[in-house]
Amino acid sequence: MILKIVKFPNPILRRKSVEVKNIDGRIVELLNNMVETMYAAPGVGLAAPQVGVNERLLVIDPTAGEDKSQLIKIINPVIVDAEGEVIEEEGCLSIPGEYANVRRAAKVLVKGLDENGKELEIEAEGLLARAFQHEIDHLNGVLFLDRLSPTKRETIHKHIKKRIAAGDYVLD
Repeated sequence: MILKIVKFPNPILRRKSVEVKNIDGRIVELLNNMVETMYAAPGVGLAAPQVGVNERLLVIDPTAGEDKSQLIKIINPVIVDAEGEVIEEEGCLSIPGEYANVRRAAKVLVKGLDENGKELEIEAEGLLARAFQHEIDHLNGVLFLDRLSPTKRETIHKHIKKRIAAGDYVLD
């Protein structure tokens, strides 16, 4: 089932998500629905707060569905190591049509659980590393806008306000 993606400035996007204590059928179904939603958008990552759920879940596919063997579903993800630095353009399904260059670690080591409760440890670089950092930020109530200079952030805020007034940016 395709879920509704929550748009900025919805307050759920600013909440720190709670840890998943029990991986049950509801969690598995939610992860599957998040995958379907991410592919339909289309996007390369989606965190549970983006579909209105305040839990530490995310899905990532750096190929945006072109190679579904690259799909990752992860519960309670944590970045345990990061190295290097890279600045590249990012966008967000919750802030459609807005893009900016964001500084991120070049490589990350992420730990979490799969949908069967098995521990995962994933070394990532490139787009996958960027997607992990972006989506884990969502679980902590942080948006890519927060990683921009105050001037750039204000420019995007003003652009969104104009788009809302013009009916080009539809809120929830």
